[in-house]
Amino acid sequence: MPATLRMRHVAVLPLLLAAVLVSTLFTFTPHAEAATKRTQRIAQAFDIVRAQKGDPYVYGADGPSAFDCSGLIYYSYRKAGVNVPRTSGELAAASRHIKRSNMRKGDLVFFHSGGSVYHVGVYAGRKHGDRMIIHASRPGTPVKKDPIWTGSWFAGTLR
Repeated sequence: MPATLRMRHVAVLPLLLAAVLVSTLFTFTPHAEAATKRTQRIAQAFDIVRAQKGDPYVYGADGPSAFDCSGLIYYSYRKAGVNVPRTSGELAAASRHIKRSNMRKGDLVFFHSGGSVYHVGVYAGRKHGDRMIIHASRPGTPVKKDPIWTGSWFAGTLR
């Protein structure tokens, strides 16, 4: 190959690489767009959960003005356009389990005794080093924000 032709190839290569990089960075696949939309819906669901603080706990209730733990998730996430099952055990099965260090606001926190999930809350970030959840905990206690009180829990996400 003549030297001038090799020089043209060498000069074109960086341009081709740059074009591929730019098209990769700015091209959204349908999967990426769907994931972005789902993440936005989870953020909207978190805002709906937060708006329920102060509503009463009622066993078996799923809104709009009273909740049990899984009813709070069921109501808020469905209102935001995220299809979720009704019970805490079904929610745990439908969620992708994640590391505690990867949690974001709107992810779910599942409490268990051995293998059985008995309670669910929505991760609300950290306060004074404690991981916080918003949840409907028990009769006589309204939906509220609390620190996680036990080590017997795992994180799940619907993202």
